[in-house]
Parts: sequence; structure tokens; C-alpha cells
Amino acid sequence: MRRIYLPLVLSWLLLVQPAGAKPSEHLNFGTQLNAAECNTTGARLVINVIQRIIGDADSGEAGNNWAYDDFQRRIQVWQLSDDTFCAVVQYMGSFVTVMGQSPGFFDPDTNDTVAAGVTGTFEGGYRSTVFTGTLKDPADYRTRGNIGTFNYMCVILPGVPGPAVCPGYQDWTTFYFSSTVGFDLAWWGWVYHAGDNGSWVNSVDGNSGDIN
Repeated sequence: MRRIYLPLVLSWLLLVQPAGAKPSEHLNFGTQLNAAECNTTGARLVINVIQRIIGDADSGEAGNNWAYDDFQRRIQVWQLSDDTFCAVVQYMGSFVTVMGQSPGFFDPDTNDTVAAGVTGTFEGGYRSTVFTGTLKDPADYRTRGNIGTFNYMCVILPGVPGPAVCPGYQDWTTFYFSSTVGFDLAWWGWVYHAGDNGSWVNSVDGNSGDIN
């Protein structure tokens, strides 16, 4: 699962699998991440930025850290009233695995593993609940366009469950809000593709597949 801490249309990558590849998992995230889910009558788009993240860590169904991620995400926030907001965050990126437990197998006591150096792509994202917040004026970062590259500098310790050590992590909500209340995830999901090494869906609607 993509690590989420709570407080420009992208061209999605297409990975063509060779004949004989493992079945490819699919995730219909388009409806859930549609702007219309937040952009209700009278809503105003107040944040519309692109952020690049490098050196992030990814966790599997058993809580295991299984890959390093680099990705680009589009962050959009709509203001629904004076102090209520809704966010849609869309991801597109790549990963490289570390040796250990595979992401899609829940029992960490089994031998279902993934080798180091398996590469692939992923896409998806999340939509927030309607939350209360106070916008910063001025914001720490621009509210339109590209806000740059952020290196989370994560370190995955093989065989150690729980969150990876990520000294460069920053919560994007703190760039724009001095406080938030009730920020949670109304929907989240990502689909990972690694060709012959398989595909994995990790979503609030259910998980399927694996990469190994």
C-alpha cells in the first residue's frame, strides 16, 4: 500500500506484457478519482499542483516493506465552503523491489518472496473525505503548476515490519493548511504491473494478484 499520512492531466503509463506473462490485474480507479466526486455545485478549485516524489518506500499486505518508489502525483483540492474541502490525488510512477516478502501475500511466515531488482510501474491514488481546514495565506508552495521534487530518503531494513525510516518525508497538507480536522480517505487504490513477475492490486475495495 502506498504510504499515506493523515493530518495538468497526466498521461498514464501503459505496460505491454509479452506473450505468456502472468494474468494482469486491473483497477478501475477513474470513477473514484474523477474531479466530479469533489467538484460539486459551488466548489472552487484552490490547489492544482504536480509534485514529484523520489526515494519513497512501499508496503505490502503483511505490513512488509517491499519496494522503493519514484512517482509523480497531481494534487487537487476543492473548497466547498469557507472552511470545508475535498482532495483528489492521482499517482503515476515506478518501483524497484527489495528482497523479501512479496507485496500481495498476507502471511509473513510463508516463503512467498520477491527478488531484489524487479521493476515495474504503478498508478492510482486516493480521494479524501470532506474535511475542515484553514488555508495558509500565503501558502508555503505555489497553488498552481509544478512544486518540484521531494526526496523522502527512505531506508528499508530487510525483514523489519512497520513503517520504513523516511527522514525526508513531508505531508503535502501542511504546505497549504495551518490545520485540518477530519482528513481521511474516502477511497484509495493502486495497481502495480511488473510484466512476467505479475501484477498486484491494493485497494480499499479488495486486493488481488502478487509480484514475485
